[in-house]
Amino acid sequence: SLLATLPLAVHASPQPLEQIKQSESQLSGRVGMIEMDLASGRTLTAWRADERFPMMSTFKVVLCGAVLARVDAGDEQLERKIHYRQQDLVDYSPVSEKHLADGMTVGELCAAAITMSDNSAANLLLATVGGPAGLTAFLRQIGDNVTRLDRWETELNEALPGDARDTTTPASMAATLRKLLTSQRLSARSQRQLLQWMVDDRVAGPLIRSVLPAGWFIADKTGAGERGARGIVALLGP
Repeated sequence: SLLATLPLAVHASPQPLEQIKQSESQLSGRVGMIEMDLASGRTLTAWRADERFPMMSTFKVVLCGAVLARVDAGDEQLERKIHYRQQDLVDYSPVSEKHLADGMTVGELCAAAITMSDNSAANLLLATVGGPAGLTAFLRQIGDNVTRLDRWETELNEALPGDARDTTTPASMAATLRKLLTSQRLSARSQRQLLQWMVDDRVAGPLIRSVLPAGWFIADKTGAGERGARGIVALLGP
C-alpha cells in the first residue's frame, strides 16, 4: 500500500507508525507512507518512504498536473473537445462511456479521471502528454527523478512484486504533489483547479474520508491494483 499525505497543519505522532507495523504484520505485506507538511515540505512521519510502490490510479493527479502545465504554456486548452470511439474504451470508464457520441473536453476528462477514476479518460489525456514516456519526462522536468509511468490503463495496475514499472515512492509522490500545488510549476489558477478536482473525488469515501474528524478538509486520489495493492495521496487538515 502507498500512502502520501500533505497535512495543512498537524503535529507528528508515533501512533501511526505503530498502526502501520501492525497492519504489515496482519496483512503479510508492505505499507509505505509519508506525512509531509505542505507549507515547509518537512517530513513529519515516514515509513518505507523511499521504497517503491505501484502508483495505480494515484498517477491520475500527476497526469492532470502535466495537462495543466501544458495549458499554462499555451499548448493545450481545457475547453478543447476530444472525440473517441468504442474501441478506445477500457474497463471502468463510468463517465467516458456515456459520451461516445459527443466526446469530452480536456477539462471534463481530467475531472472524470480524478473524481471518478475513469480509466479511458486517463488514457485519452495520457495521449495528449506523449504517453507514459511523456509523463515520465514531465516528472523529470519538475525534479522528480524517481516516479515513472511505463504502461497505460489498465495494465499499469498489475502491481507485480519487485517490478519497478509504474511505481513511485511515498516521499517522491508527496514532494511532487506539493510542487504541483504550491510552487510556480503551475499557475495559481491551475493549482486551484487541480486541488478542486481532488476535493471533488467521489470514489474515496471508504478510505481516509470515512475516518476524518468532523470539519477537516481533504483533497485526495485513491488507487487500487492487483494482488490487493492500494494507494492514496491526500492533502488534509483541520
